[in-house]
Amino acid sequence: MASGFVLRCGRAAPGPRERRRLAVRAVYNAGRFRACPTMTADIPTDPRLSALETWLAGLLGSAPERVAPASADASFRRYFRVWHEGSTAIAMDAPPGREDLGPYVEVARILAAAGVHVPRVLAEDRAQGFLLLTDLGSRQYLDALRDGEDPRGLYADAIDALVRMQSCADLKGLPDYDAASLHREMALFPEWFVGRHLGIEVTVQLRRLFEASFAVLAQAALAQPVVLVHRDYHSRNLMVCAGNNPGVLDFQDAVRGPVTYDLVSLLKDCYITWPRQRVMAWLDLYRERAASAGIDVGGDRGAFIGAFDRMGLQRHIKVLGIFARLWYRDGKPGYLHDLPRVLDYTLEAVAGVDELSPFEQFLRERVLPAFADAQSRALAAA
Repeated sequence: MASGFVLRCGRAAPGPRERRRLAVRAVYNAGRFRACPTMTADIPTDPRLSALETWLAGLLGSAPERVAPASADASFRRYFRVWHEGSTAIAMDAPPGREDLGPYVEVARILAAAGVHVPRVLAEDRAQGFLLLTDLGSRQYLDALRDGEDPRGLYADAIDALVRMQSCADLKGLPDYDAASLHREMALFPEWFVGRHLGIEVTVQLRRLFEASFAVLAQAALAQPVVLVHRDYHSRNLMVCAGNNPGVLDFQDAVRGPVTYDLVSLLKDCYITWPRQRVMAWLDLYRERAASAGIDVGGDRGAFIGAFDRMGLQRHIKVLGIFARLWYRDGKPGYLHDLPRVLDYTLEAVAGVDELSPFEQFLRERVLPAFADAQSRALAAA
């Protein structure tokens, strides 16, 4: 039959809702999900979790055997691993009014069409803010790297996937990473990192310094060739997979933007640090493979590295503000531990950039002396 379902004699043909439920169950029963290790902590009862479990039971035909947290997230989204009939999937809870499922579903489609390994959407309920996704496992790149796995193969795979994203993805309909977006992100730095975390008064003179410095960085970013930008392409969003490595997560904020942005996210990772020599070797590998795929990386290696470093500076400034805000506004202290790494990246990227020498002076003379005490206070309060 056209629907792909075998109907039993004496029963009415299933409607659209029943067909979706049967399709999801068929995927489970076919054993297409890999059972993966997960957390063992019990989940406190809450209204949205109860609603999610009710939705899952209706979708699967019976209540899941278990639902447990699958990952942490800096947004309002929550992810749960769902066990049912010997297989697993991932349920996303994205509260309406705070998160929009539309971009996730659309970008997942774009990336899958480009050959990138992303979760497949099995079922969705946009009114309630729920998705059911295929499970790409529980081992992040960061876990593997901390366990001592050889990074060379992992990063070669990640670079290949990045090149596929940039060379094959359809950019139609994606928002632009425009000047307003770049400036809005960098504005988090004076408000949350300088003012709130360090306790430095942001005077009119300082604001002028920030505005001039941020204008240089935004202009440099906007001068780059435009590709699909994941925006968080790093070791916590890349999953180690036995086939078609890596699995790529957290792509819902993808935009049309600068070619070096995701390379910075990958190689100047907020959660793990690599020596400059190794970073440059991977940068060269990327340039070679990107050029072969038709991506415009220019013919001048030095110019590309300069663009990479300036793009990195924009991202590092943004991240300093975001990580501080996650603690002071959202009560999430875990990212405080990564601030020193990101500040080191910031100082490295700004060094030797003549037009940003006043900003570098501010960082070294005002930020560095205040940072250690600010960190101690924040970590003691966390």
